[in-house]
Amino acid sequence: MSDGTPATPTATTVQRATVHDAEGIHRLVNFWAAQGQMLPRTLGETYEHLRDFFVIREGTEVVACASLHITWADLAEVKSLAVREDRQSAGYGGALVRACHEEGRQLGLASLFALTYRPGFFERLGWRQADVMTLPRKVWNECYRCPKFPGCDEIAMVLDLTPAAAEAAPAS
Repeated sequence: MSDGTPATPTATTVQRATVHDAEGIHRLVNFWAAQGQMLPRTLGETYEHLRDFFVIREGTEVVACASLHITWADLAEVKSLAVREDRQSAGYGGALVRACHEEGRQLGLASLFALTYRPGFFERLGWRQADVMTLPRKVWNECYRCPKFPGCDEIAMVLDLTPAAAEAAPAS
């Protein structure tokens, strides 16, 4: 719109990231990292983990991203979930988390986890809070780089992907 109001998207298309998205992902993640909402990523790390990323684009611009990072045979982390500030509440974050959920299920993972400051967002998607100490130590690999370590104030969220849990989960 010409008045600066963001256009309401008619459809949210989640896609796998390509090399052309790396700089946009890097900018978006580091914008929120500067706000203290997530860990920063170097451009090199973004390229190294590009296959983990899903994106939502408007034209050629990345306006939202998330990655699914496998940490063990039965567990993966949803991380670097970032939505451009003027696109908050447009449904992009939920669409990206659902894409990660679906990929985790297809890969045969038992569960997903995320560390977040917004537990209500994940709870609305069927996740539950968990004690971070119940997660395997391997997931703490990046925690050692965090400026808040060892006083982490993020909340651990977990989603069970087993068939029994899927049957009991609320429809999204």
